[in-house]
Amino acid sequence: MTTWAKRRERLKSSLGGRALLGAASLAYGAGVMARRGLYAAGVLKRKRIKAKVVCIGNLTVGGTGKTPAVLLAAETLRKRGHDVSIVSRGYGRTAAAKEVSVLLDGRHTDWRECGDEPWMIHQSLQGQGIPVLVCPDRAKAGELAVEMYGSRVVILDDGFQHLRLHRDLDVVLVNARDPFGGRRLLPLGDLREPLSALTRAGMVVITHADRVTAAELTRLREDIDALHPGVTIVESAHKADHLLDVKTEARHPLHHLKGKAVVALSGIGDPLSFETQLESLGITVAQSWRFPDHHPYTSRELKSIEDLRGGLPVVTTHKDFVRLTDDWRERLSGEVFVLGIKLELLKGRNAWLDALESLAGGKRK
Repeated sequence: MTTWAKRRERLKSSLGGRALLGAASLAYGAGVMARRGLYAAGVLKRKRIKAKVVCIGNLTVGGTGKTPAVLLAAETLRKRGHDVSIVSRGYGRTAAAKEVSVLLDGRHTDWRECGDEPWMIHQSLQGQGIPVLVCPDRAKAGELAVEMYGSRVVILDDGFQHLRLHRDLDVVLVNARDPFGGRRLLPLGDLREPLSALTRAGMVVITHADRVTAAELTRLREDIDALHPGVTIVESAHKADHLLDVKTEARHPLHHLKGKAVVALSGIGDPLSFETQLESLGITVAQSWRFPDHHPYTSRELKSIEDLRGGLPVVTTHKDFVRLTDDWRERLSGEVFVLGIKLELLKGRNAWLDALESLAGGKRK
């Protein structure tokens, strides 16, 4: 749990603290609604680029699994012969605020130049010819994607609240295990926007649908339909795909660690989901090291893990691996694995394909 999360829980435990958080949520909500109103009135202008834009985003902070959805959308379009690129803000990057990093040919070797998630996306898509452009000004990055790569479709990563760039399709991810962030706006709850924002969505993808009961899933679909009647709803699950030995770069099948005990290392929005994935593979999670989302690891932290791991293999996420220190090989002896994850569509696959194909339009290559 992050320092802020712990502080928020302490505040929630008292009447005064809840009142303080509630007042902050009201102020935050007023600001969000005012901004939406300015765009709706045309006071703040939207920017159109010469490509179709599909946004993959959510209503809550963290934990919905956007990156596998971005990868799936990009791979779906590319396999059908469409020129596609990905645009990201690059959370946590240290590069100049307005600099655009083009991640296509492997020139960037440090995740800090672009942010951990864009770098992870770039690594996952290597060899597929899908550029990843990183800049807070996502309209600028989108224009460059068209100009430099001839992109006909631009995927906007985590951009549902980025209203400046016009989009042709908004795909909103909803975590079945915690769909609406307690139905409270930040900081009292985890909602980035009021639930009414869901009406902007052209499609809703329920993630972790395999982690809830059929009755809970039915209620969630009813809740979504009540908020946005008739919206297309797709159900999905994050599935383990492979185990990558990062020291040897060998790719192993999922049963490679079955029956063994491991150390789980993660700094993501939903660490429990990662650990549950490991256990579902017959792996025993003997130790869990959880850090805040996007946490930049230090050599001292890796040394602590090494001192206490008892020689067990370390299994981490791709997103976390790119944030390990440069000396991780020296700090972590023995086996270190990355669990590869993919998004699997359980229900609504044809709707997903039709929406992307319709968005891309034109003649396939």
